[in-house]
Amino acid sequence: MSGLRVEVVLAWPERFVARTLHLPEGASVADALAAAALAEATPGMPCAIHGSVAAPTQRLHDGDRVELLRPLLTDPKEARRRRAKPR
Repeated sequence: MSGLRVEVVLAWPERFVARTLHLPEGASVADALAAAALAEATPGMPCAIHGSVAAPTQRLHDGDRVELLRPLLTDPKEARRRRAKPR
């Protein structure tokens, strides 16, 4: 079988989904998200390929794992300030 075998993963605290897809050569991150048909996958949602941030137009390779990144609850700088604040 020609084409790409790609896994799309959503791993959030309240939900885990992993879907294995077979896509045509030249498929992009956006194509994989559309094919996975996850309700959480909205246009412009940040994604990564094997942990590295990826653009929706980035081309996929056979064996890639596309990860949906969850929204930040707090600004990382602000969270560090709060943790470092003397009590």
